[in-house]
Amino acid sequence: MDGNQEIALTQMRKSVEKLGSSTGKYGDPTLMRFLIARSMDSDKAAKMFVQWQKWRASLVPNGFIADFEVPDELDAKKIYLQGLSKNGCPLLIVKASKHFPSKDQPQFKKFVVHLLDKTIASSFKGREIGNEKLIGILDLQNITYKNIDARGLITGFQFLQAYYPERLAKCYILHMPWFFVSVWRMVSRFLEKATLEKIVIVTNDDERSSFIQEVGDEVLPEVYGGRSKLVPIQDVVLDPLEG
Repeated sequence: MDGNQEIALTQMRKSVEKLGSSTGKYGDPTLMRFLIARSMDSDKAAKMFVQWQKWRASLVPNGFIADFEVPDELDAKKIYLQGLSKNGCPLLIVKASKHFPSKDQPQFKKFVVHLLDKTIASSFKGREIGNEKLIGILDLQNITYKNIDARGLITGFQFLQAYYPERLAKCYILHMPWFFVSVWRMVSRFLEKATLEKIVIVTNDDERSSFIQEVGDEVLPEVYGGRSKLVPIQDVVLDPLEG
């Protein structure tokens, strides 16, 4: 870590205290994510960090969202968690053809937290470092108009931007049908430049082979050109964290 980062971290810790909160139990890698997300501006990073703490306290008071809190979303078996990519990033797959816009938005928001938390936690080696990133695949194969959920997509990406800064390594969108292009254009307006730069719409063989190469065929399911089987997120059992 260079001197400028050290100074920014020290200033951020002070700014967080001025805002009436504490960075006590969080290490430098966690705070750095907020700093990077706010272009190393320690005051803006501190504000973002405190907003994140308040949000976690209100939406996730127990520190995690249990399976029984999001039964409808889990029953659809639309989310898969595949293990670690070549670079050590957990791979999260969303099969959009199994998703329908939720009539229960509070449950849907909890579900987004559940799947992001569990995906990130699946990369811990006994303990969280704080800078773990994930790779997402949004598979649009066989979707119909009934599966389109612009609001749900925007919620997911906005949660990533506001409350999971620098957690997204890459997001690959596969099998985008022509009628989804205008939906994606609208969703894109809600995304920050840094998020858009991490999204790859795979449209041809070259992009497909570099996608397989980047993720790694060991972790990628067979349906996407890899060698593994799809694993529903609720079937993934994580080791308890070290104290």
